[in-house]
Amino acid sequence: MSETGEELPGPRPTPARRVAERIDRLPVTRTQRRATVVVGLGLFFELYELFLTGVLSSVLVGELGLTKAELALVLASTFIGMFVGALVLGPLADRLGRRGAFLFNLAVYSVFSLLGAFSMNAVWLVVARFMAGVGLGAELPLADTYLTDLLPARHRGRYIARAYTVGFIGVPVVGFVAHWVTATSFVGVAGWRWMFVIGSLGAFIVLLLRRSLPESPRWLESVGRTGEAEAIATRLEDEAYDLPPEPARAVPDRVPTAAPAPAAPAVRTGVCALFARPYNKRTSMMVVFHVFQTIGYYGFGTMVPLVLTAKGYPISESLLYTGLTYLGYPIGSALSLPLVEAVERKTLVVWSGLAMAAFGLAFGFSNTMLLIVAWGFLYTAVSNVFSNAYHIYQAEIFPTFLRSTGASGTYALSRLVTAIMPFVLVPVLNDDGVVPLFAIMCVAMVVVAVDVSVLGPRTTGLRLEAFNA
Repeated sequence: MSETGEELPGPRPTPARRVAERIDRLPVTRTQRRATVVVGLGLFFELYELFLTGVLSSVLVGELGLTKAELALVLASTFIGMFVGALVLGPLADRLGRRGAFLFNLAVYSVFSLLGAFSMNAVWLVVARFMAGVGLGAELPLADTYLTDLLPARHRGRYIARAYTVGFIGVPVVGFVAHWVTATSFVGVAGWRWMFVIGSLGAFIVLLLRRSLPESPRWLESVGRTGEAEAIATRLEDEAYDLPPEPARAVPDRVPTAAPAPAAPAVRTGVCALFARPYNKRTSMMVVFHVFQTIGYYGFGTMVPLVLTAKGYPISESLLYTGLTYLGYPIGSALSLPLVEAVERKTLVVWSGLAMAAFGLAFGFSNTMLLIVAWGFLYTAVSNVFSNAYHIYQAEIFPTFLRSTGASGTYALSRLVTAIMPFVLVPVLNDDGVVPLFAIMCVAMVVVAVDVSVLGPRTTGLRLEAFNA
């Protein structure tokens, strides 16, 4: 029994699963709570950056004289970079470790976001945004992977949702800061350039904080670095029992530390392994999922400023309404906290996706400020119940040695689709209007709901190793 009153049940685990079972028996420790906050801060700046170009789209057209074609390319460049980054850094985290990939992606993003602040023309901005996107590409799936590895089974959903709640505060921050900053300049520098500087400096601070986080013990054990994995597990146990870190101390109910286990047997890794049995069905489900959820989720967030301009609101007002609408992102994320453990994740993804379809259509038909903000808020709120549920889900359904590759590899498709969207959705908005645009988003979310309902396994509360055996 821990000092928090939580019982640590179950027999002594087998050597091959010793560290994972030791972690799953524990309450959430100080290190795990700190990791949740630090990962959440990284998500804050990732999501800040993700929505930044869309929020600034109308401003950039005036400041840099972008044509419609150049604007579409600027909007797409970050997501093309994210597609490349997710494909490269995701598998890297399965080969070299989660922590190193975490630090590298933040360093790349921080440097090139800062360079974007000095953009003089469309070409400079596109290159800077592409490279910043490379750094950002694996941030979300790496966050999912790392926290899934580190947290106990019965708590991982709620704590991952907490990290995303911290992260999604960055979305309305973009809208409100853009509303206040873009209308003026500071020390002779245009306000929109400071938006890039803020993101760069924030990411650098988070990089420094992440240097103190431990490597994933599950990953260490999966690659045969058993001694290091056991040292981290022992540290977590010491924290759980509020004891000084003395490895030789005998603690009642603690799983004894045995002699180091032999190196893990060779397993098939890489993207190709995702399409081999028994993971091919899950991979296929996530491929369809990410192609279509992107149209509904990121299509809304990226297009809202342009939609409001198309409805006749001036840029300053559209940015204010965008900020109010974006308040739904952190609030919806907070609302997901009691749901992600109480409701089966698969079910939560399906029903929140269908609610997004309904609220999106209502937003498209709205013509008054009150209705626009109300339906937009409801859309973004329910979309983050959806988002938190699927981010937890996509990491759970792959084993440790493929977790980052599976989460990042399928998630990369969403970045590619997002890059293509401006070339499809902007012409639809310009040629056909707002309602057809949201009808497309509605159909996409229905496809997502059917896909997960038919092909998705159940995961809530299950041990990762047992579920992925």
